[in-house]
Amino acid sequence: MTAGLEHMREAVGAILKRYQHDRGSLVAILQDTQAELGYLVREALVEISTGLDVPMSRVYGVATFFRAFSLTPRGRHTVNVCLGTACHVRGAVRILETIERETGIKTGETSEDLRFSLETVNCVGACALGPIMIVDGKYSGEITVDKVKPLLSTYK
Repeated sequence: MTAGLEHMREAVGAILKRYQHDRGSLVAILQDTQAELGYLVREALVEISTGLDVPMSRVYGVATFFRAFSLTPRGRHTVNVCLGTACHVRGAVRILETIERETGIKTGETSEDLRFSLETVNCVGACALGPIMIVDGKYSGEITVDKVKPLLSTYK
């Protein structure tokens, strides 16, 4: 068994134990697993299914239902672009297109170098500052196409 697989099994085992193998804690177990491993690897989902004695289809269904979960590796930096009405009319689509060009990825994807993951949100509630770009939870308002590249370059 590889060291990575052994680490995953130990991590999932510890998380399951912390929640006392409680089926009702499936979402929390998935959250902690993703926080520990970076994303929900298939083998971890199998371990959770076995450890909770629930069908794999249920574990997979929950893991794919919530946008917060990822079944693929995530970038070191998560970039969100608000596409709410106020941001949209102020040019958020152009901002998104610029980010896609600069990073080489589309919405929902992660760059090959695992530097960025790109997502959109419908509204972040900061309409007066639109368009809004959020990187790792840090809001940048009144973003213009010219500000995108310099901002992304600060995230290594």
